[in-house]
Parts: sequence; C-alpha cells; structure tokens
Amino acid sequence: MHLLKLRIGSWQFAPTLWPTLATLFFFALTLALGNWQSGRAETKRLLQARYDAALREPPIHVGGALLDRDSALYRKLEVQGLFDDAHTILLDNRVRNGVAGYHVLTPLRIDGSTTAILVNRGWVAAGRSRKQIPSPLVPAGRIKLEGMAVDPHTRYVELAHATPQGRVWQNLDFARYARASGLTLQPLLLLQTSAQNDGLQRSWPRPDSGVSMHVGYAFQWYSLATTLAVLWLVMNVKRQHDGDVNSTSRKTS
Repeated sequence: MHLLKLRIGSWQFAPTLWPTLATLFFFALTLALGNWQSGRAETKRLLQARYDAALREPPIHVGGALLDRDSALYRKLEVQGLFDDAHTILLDNRVRNGVAGYHVLTPLRIDGSTTAILVNRGWVAAGRSRKQIPSPLVPAGRIKLEGMAVDPHTRYVELAHATPQGRVWQNLDFARYARASGLTLQPLLLLQTSAQNDGLQRSWPRPDSGVSMHVGYAFQWYSLATTLAVLWLVMNVKRQHDGDVNSTSRKTS
C-alpha cells in the first residue's frame, strides 16, 4: 500500500505505509535520545559555569541556621565544629585510578548549634577482602574546614532497596541517613578541600566532567536519525525505464 506516488521525469517516489511508520518511530526515538544527551551536556556546562563563578566568591560561613540548598549549591563553605565518628559511613565501590575503595562521610557537629553538616572527607582504598573494612583516622577536637557544597541527593546506580551493611552503604540515601543518625543536618553535602593528616585522598571531579561523552553520544544518535531518513528516501525513490513507463501507461488506459 503506497501512501503517495510522485513522479519527476523518470524518477518515482512511492513510500509504503508500514516501512514509513517504522522509520518515523525509530527516527523520533533516535532524535529524542540525541536531544536528551545534548541536554545532559548543556546541564553540565551550566553547572561548571556556576562552579567557576563560586570559586571567585568568598566562602559562606556555616552556622546553626539551615542554609538554602539552591543558593548555596557549588559555593565554597567554611565551618567549625567537632567530628562525630560514631555516625561515619563508607560509600562502597568508589574507584580511584583503577583501585576500588570507599568515600568516607562523617558528620561535623557545628559549634554553638544543634545542627550538623555531613562531610565527604575523601577516598580510602579497600582492604584485601570485603571483610577488611578500613577505619580512617578522625581528627579529634575542634577543627575548621573548608569545602564545596554539593547536592546530597545525587545518586549513583545501585540495586533497588539496597540495605546498608553496618557502616558500609552502597549510596548515600540522605533522608535515610538523617533518620538513622538522629541528627539535624544542613541540606547539603560538603566535599572537603581542607588538607588534613588523615590518610584520605581528596580530588573532586569538575561538574562538567563527561560533557564530551554526552556530546559524542548525541552526535551518534543524530547521525543514526539522519541515516534512517536518508535510507527511507533512497529505498522509496526508484528510476523507471521506458519499458516500465509504457507498461504503466497501458495499465492506466
């Protein structure tokens, strides 16, 4: 069943129904995937622009009052208080330079208040076996920290309803952590940048990391959409020879 028949000279364009519908479906799908990857790249560019602007601003002092998450995101923070090692957790499967390890998260009880801020103190290598859980040093006494505020609800891929195993968590479920610890937490996660003699490694990725990957994926999807469109045109355009034209004319008459 042909949708239409167009003839220009000896060339005829006569697309059929089902191949056309299939092409339209996959064309729309690949175009949507390309747009999604482009959107991801643009989001990371905007985050990086905000991050770069925040680096030129003085740090926000964190006290007892809860910060506005959106306005403080990617800003430099400074805070003073005591680490609460009893509520330290280790985020599992954090790879650094090809080595498996953990991110060490410890709440800092803020001076002069009943609130705390959760601090990602850095990375530590895993033990030789899963049973060997590292115990990073925790600075004692009152300390002053600086770091970068990030969204604590950003999640990595994990199994649904993954249950924490003691101090080892697959990912940070911020609401669950707040309930389990009983702490009143600032609505941000602090990526520590201050140097400390605790054996942890601190090197945080830029927000725009992965932009080139998203751009590359977008290009691939757009290329596939273009290929589908070209193939559909080529497969539905045929050149009719004189014999075919005369035969068609006799059938018409």
